[in-house]
Amino acid sequence: MQSPSDDASNTMRNPDLASSDLDGDMLREKCGVFGIYGHPDAAAITALGLHALQHRGQEAAGIVAFDGKRFHSERRLGLVGDTFSRREVIERLPGTAAVGHTRYSTTGETILRNVQPLFAELNAGGFAVAHNGNLTNGLTLRRELVKNGSMMQSTTDTEVILHLVAHSKRNRFIDRYIEALRAIEGAYALVSLTNKKLVGARDPLGIRPLVLGELDGAPILASETCALDIIGAKYIRDIEPGEVIVFDENGAQSHKPFAPQAPRPCIFEYIYFARPDSIAAGRSVYDTRKRMGEELARETHVEADVVVPVPDSGVPAALGYSRQSGVPFELGIIRNHYVGRTFIQPTQSVRELGVRMKHSANRAAIEGKRIVLIDDSLVRGTTSKKIVKMMRDAGAREVHFRIASPPITHPDYYGIDTPDRAGLLAATHTLEEMRDLIGADSLAFVSVDGIYRAMGEPGRDPAHPKFADHCFTGDYPTPLTDMSEIDAPRQLSLLAEAS
Repeated sequence: MQSPSDDASNTMRNPDLASSDLDGDMLREKCGVFGIYGHPDAAAITALGLHALQHRGQEAAGIVAFDGKRFHSERRLGLVGDTFSRREVIERLPGTAAVGHTRYSTTGETILRNVQPLFAELNAGGFAVAHNGNLTNGLTLRRELVKNGSMMQSTTDTEVILHLVAHSKRNRFIDRYIEALRAIEGAYALVSLTNKKLVGARDPLGIRPLVLGELDGAPILASETCALDIIGAKYIRDIEPGEVIVFDENGAQSHKPFAPQAPRPCIFEYIYFARPDSIAAGRSVYDTRKRMGEELARETHVEADVVVPVPDSGVPAALGYSRQSGVPFELGIIRNHYVGRTFIQPTQSVRELGVRMKHSANRAAIEGKRIVLIDDSLVRGTTSKKIVKMMRDAGAREVHFRIASPPITHPDYYGIDTPDRAGLLAATHTLEEMRDLIGADSLAFVSVDGIYRAMGEPGRDPAHPKFADHCFTGDYPTPLTDMSEIDAPRQLSLLAEAS
């Protein structure tokens, strides 16, 4: 659940905070997780895995390692490479088991005490946990735990899991862990480390992803297969929805404590979040995005001279659109990959210049031409408006905007940082109003059925949807307990901490 004190959410709700950055209008995913058990270079491998998962979160990163006697923790704000590319840091993380996390906050501010993996000392030993997702009853559980004497040290919903495990009266750790999972609702992919075990868990609907790999006989858990590829690990399988898998000196044990449910993985993993070179539930993300572009062309094609992607996420869909429509593909926008986060500039004129620090028009490819501009999603429309203007300033004769996902009409509560419904352009404007606001000659989205066809399905079955598609349909796959408590306080902490 998003808190008003969340810096990331405030940025999404306040256009001025993000107006200098073309990435400011993009959807952002909470985090990436990684864990390895029984390898002499556990921390170094975890750091490499987090590098591959950097796209899932750029605000903070952390690693906890265990050397057989003690746990060692390094957690820092910033990119993975800012800290974990240094030898002295890795040397401070000895041991043959480690878990890591790269973060983009959806619950809790971006401050050091929220950086994961979180760690606690329980009566049975140490316990570190890294969480990708969001709990839809996290605030409710938090209030109950505090009422019963728990002292919260962070403002992230992940800490609730630590306290639930600590409060359990079960004897075996795995039973305490499963009891905690039974209490939580929402989306989660968890990688946890104890004195003796590496534990992975996935929510019963499989909303958030988690895969299993192997390197030199050591098991690995990661958010995406691209994290396995970067270290040369072998992909074994996806962790199943509702599965809890444990690795220790006796090997692997799989537990399935929940009643089977029809899986509903997040559709945005395929549209935007996963890296194009990942394989998600047996589907190539790259190929799937190209098929989305093909569906977009079938449904919304317009006469044009060139197809231009909004880099980088719009490229596969634009390739698919071009292949289906026969309109040539051109790189009409060039992205500068060597620019970091742009600062908030003091004047509007300087802010507009800041837009071009990351993206610039390739005039030779678009001047005098009718262009079809392909992007993966449209959130508030502020980014789209600037890109359309950039195309016109570079001489485009017509700009037809095409979106390779359906209109986003509902906020997400499972780990995607979206505005409230009032901040979603498609929830508050008609198609024509949106077109007029962004300044395009035409605007169109792929349909929900079109997305399902790109996924290899005949269309969406409203009675049995196969994906978590609530941002398009309003059909939330789990209870939204925290949202039902309208009068509940939303402030998570009394302490204001400098980040």
